[in-house]
Amino acid sequence: MTRNPRDGKSADRTELPIERGFPIERVNEIAEKESRAKQYYRPVYTMHKWWARRPGCLFRAISLYSLLDDETDESEVSVYEPGENQTLGTNGIDEADLLRAVSEVDMEDPESLWEFYPKDVRVKDKKVLDPFMGGGTSLVEASRFGAETVGYDLNPVAWFVTKKELEAGQTDPEKLQEAFEQVKEDVAEELRSFYRTPCPNGDHEAEAVNNFWVRELNCVSCGETVPLFKNYRVAKARYVDGNQYYVFCPGCGSVSLVDDWKSETECDCGTSWVPKDGPVSRGYYTCQSCGQKEAISEATQSQGIPEAKLYAIEYYCGVCDENGRPKKVHKGYKEVDSVDSERVLEAEKRWEQSTELREWVPDEKIPSGYETVERRPLFDHGYTRWTDMFLPRQLLCLATLLKRISEVEDTDAREYLLLAFSDSLMFQSTFTIYNQQRNNMEGVFRLNSFVPQTDFVENNVWGAEFGRGNFRNTWEKLLNGVTYANAPTDRYIESGDIDETEPFSQPIGNNADVHRGDMRDMDAEDEYDMVLTDPPYYDNIMYSELSDYFYVWQKLLLENDYDGFEQEKTPRADSIVTNPHLGKTEADFEEEMRVALETINTALKDDGSLAFTYHHSDEESWGELLGSLCDSGFEVTATYPISSDLSKFIEAREAVSFDIVIVARPTDERQPISWNALRRRIVRTAMETREVLEENRDLKGGDIGVIEMGKCFQEYSKHHGEVRRGQDTMTAKEVVQEIYGIIQDNTRGEQAVYLDLLEEHDPSYDDLNKHLRHADASQDQLEEMNLVRTDSGGLSLLDWRDEGRQAYVQDRVDAGDATTLDKAHFLRYRFEQGKETSPYLEQWSDDDLTDICEGLAEATGDETYLKLVGVDSSLDEYLNR
Repeated sequence: MTRNPRDGKSADRTELPIERGFPIERVNEIAEKESRAKQYYRPVYTMHKWWARRPGCLFRAISLYSLLDDETDESEVSVYEPGENQTLGTNGIDEADLLRAVSEVDMEDPESLWEFYPKDVRVKDKKVLDPFMGGGTSLVEASRFGAETVGYDLNPVAWFVTKKELEAGQTDPEKLQEAFEQVKEDVAEELRSFYRTPCPNGDHEAEAVNNFWVRELNCVSCGETVPLFKNYRVAKARYVDGNQYYVFCPGCGSVSLVDDWKSETECDCGTSWVPKDGPVSRGYYTCQSCGQKEAISEATQSQGIPEAKLYAIEYYCGVCDENGRPKKVHKGYKEVDSVDSERVLEAEKRWEQSTELREWVPDEKIPSGYETVERRPLFDHGYTRWTDMFLPRQLLCLATLLKRISEVEDTDAREYLLLAFSDSLMFQSTFTIYNQQRNNMEGVFRLNSFVPQTDFVENNVWGAEFGRGNFRNTWEKLLNGVTYANAPTDRYIESGDIDETEPFSQPIGNNADVHRGDMRDMDAEDEYDMVLTDPPYYDNIMYSELSDYFYVWQKLLLENDYDGFEQEKTPRADSIVTNPHLGKTEADFEEEMRVALETINTALKDDGSLAFTYHHSDEESWGELLGSLCDSGFEVTATYPISSDLSKFIEAREAVSFDIVIVARPTDERQPISWNALRRRIVRTAMETREVLEENRDLKGGDIGVIEMGKCFQEYSKHHGEVRRGQDTMTAKEVVQEIYGIIQDNTRGEQAVYLDLLEEHDPSYDDLNKHLRHADASQDQLEEMNLVRTDSGGLSLLDWRDEGRQAYVQDRVDAGDATTLDKAHFLRYRFEQGKETSPYLEQWSDDDLTDICEGLAEATGDETYLKLVGVDSSLDEYLNR
């Protein structure tokens, strides 16, 4: 798909504020805090799990700096003070001030517009697209500015999550709570009854908050049953002095406190053991009777999924709490007794007998894929069906709950209850663990993969008074998200303190539309003002495979309602990502991404913009990205780092991974240029950018380096496919490698510095020092080569006409170690003297010599350098060929 020619309009378009400057200091300041506390900053994004969400504050700031420009009229914007729904004019600030702030944004000081970050800004007649919407952060934030938002995603789980996020602003939280209360009345007590436990401090019952299980295998040698403990630590003690831990006794099964879980301890039963030393280590288990060591995966293949045994319980006792007993009494850890074991058996029996509930669990086979076969081989551990990941008691409770949710008549309420149910599944399987340091559960996707566990923790499905990830918790989290979406707020930092705005009267998701499908099938043309997205990367986590975990449960309620939920699994082959299991290579990714970018280009208006986040890892990925963008008709206009400490990137010269924002615009204009001319522009651009940023901004060196590269890429983008080095055309990867060297490694020697100084108008000694600060050249070497002469603080550039330079060059030629610049000056002198040059040209003929002669001709205007390498045209003709 290709777009219609733009008739040169890209050269006339108005520059966006984000292209002139972006307050990364302020954005990163908030992003760092928001990433650790989404539930307080933007609870709408905690309604359901999705992977690699970007901070909402980042996409809000990008929208603010991209949806307005110098041509925006006062009639096209409205500005309200949060909480009051009155124009800011009554407070001394109005739309005129906003537009004035837009015009004042620049690289030196981009913060004039930042004053409006916590204001309710609304922009008319703007349409924003996210073709890879994922969890919907871009659409949510753009919708808050009044933009019409459209999203696409292949994945039905992503589509459903984003759909409900965007609908949340038009949903009444009270009606949702009424539906929840109906479900609670019908099933909560039944579900909680399966998680009662005798209180260890009296003749009454407490609630099991978390249940600790361990799998067991038989020894392949002696047949002894081996519990697969990595260690016997249960949890760090709460509410007690010192650094004590609860540990499990392998002799009698008791749970007790010890001062040091890493040292030998003795139980009242007489058992002596070291709690840190369990039978399991690095995928192997050792029989403690005969010492036989065996791989767990191999034993599992012959014995099946290991049986699980309940060995400890974290409890909360409301009776003890109400009676004023201390926290260490009413909330703690206990051993399993016969009543607990009987409750487990009762639940298992009921599940076996409850055939009518079987249709409310996904009993189909787990599809093979990269995540399940190659990265974490689930099948080697005996997991073949989705239900294998759950205990019978979990399946019984989950099926009972989902069946009741399906009976809720109101579609919206039913879908939000389903969303909360689905999100709670992260903490409702045998793939969860207990974080002993933090005393809470960690969900199945803590490592973004399926990791079979030999010991795990079972949640209280409905939810006790305390605990993480139970249905009651996830419902409260979801309701907070819906409430926030109705009247969102923003947190910002003022004088070092975190402030929160009053609620905005503009809800989330007005005029939003999301599509489940492949964005490459879009037929939009010249339609969108902005594309704001977080695109797929080469080695993306296989979200499509991981999201099947949610999908197979969601489709039980949605398969008859929405397209995409009738399939066995979420789409694989059409996902733009490398996937070794499907034979999808990096080349496939590049081609699919190229088509996607062309589709985006076509969908954008002539003056539209593309802003996206990108996970950078090395110069190779920069080159691939830049090449794909430019091949698809874009030019890069800015790059900014996101919440990164990039000191290693500049100071330690290390390749590091970090996230960036890239801004690009459609273009049809590419101008031919020699590499030498472009290199000089890049050097000048980089130096000017760094000088401005170091003087005016409080940025780390690595952050400045990223912005420098953005400016350099902008220079290259104007000439993509037209950059000549000798007889060859340079690729984007080759240019990026050179830019990387200039910015990261200062790979500019004396020859490059000399050419750059030639292009300066009457260069001074200060100019020389400026160039040397960003190069690995030295003044002494330049003087020794007779390229410069410094007298009394002045600077003179020398060339082939200088006698000292002539003598130096002749010596280097005679010695056989002349640089390319030496050769060019040598040939230029011989030409002037009427001496033969062809023998030397035959010996030295290469692209480097052609390249430097072209550079000298461009920098000095001396066309003779072109004749030396066989160019029979004027300098103007040559430059415009």
